[in-house]
Amino acid sequence: MAGHPLATLVTIGAGGLEASHIPLLYYRTETGLGVLRGHLARANPQWRNHLPASEALAIFSGPQHYVSPAWYPSKQEHGKVVPTWNYVVVHAHGALSLRNEPEWLLENVRALSDAHESSSEMPWQVADAPPEFIQNLLKAIVGVELTINRLEGKWKVGQNRPIPDREGVVRGLEALDSPDARDMADLVKAKLK
Repeated sequence: MAGHPLATLVTIGAGGLEASHIPLLYYRTETGLGVLRGHLARANPQWRNHLPASEALAIFSGPQHYVSPAWYPSKQEHGKVVPTWNYVVVHAHGALSLRNEPEWLLENVRALSDAHESSSEMPWQVADAPPEFIQNLLKAIVGVELTINRLEGKWKVGQNRPIPDREGVVRGLEALDSPDARDMADLVKAKLK
């Protein structure tokens, strides 16, 4: 969740399921599994339509990549192979509450900015913008806080394949030499041990 903070926030309203893609920050709590905090644009109807009695779901997608059956040595041995997709995701389930307090919203905007600007040589800070500008922007958002009651990690990195096929996947991904392919190759390699 920390490494891939852009989550798909899924809620249910009177009209059915709704989803928004928003960065969420994880906070530990003294009890329970923690909370996720972020915000939606006030113009986004999802916050208004959310049924408070229903559970919300935040989906965090990590490394993922297509896997060609051509990379499997078993293709030449017996041909009983098909394409697949490797992935890593986390599903955080819980109660969603809406936050409108100006102090909470300002702290949320600061925390999100600080977290994502931390690797910059000259990090932008909320204080860099005029206060009245920030105050107006805060009026245009609604805070969301998901109290996590269940976490599910799901991953498929070829662990169901024989080691020679997994080694073939690593070679195939490394030959692509893209950031996504390298990330997935590293995960498949880690499961070879």
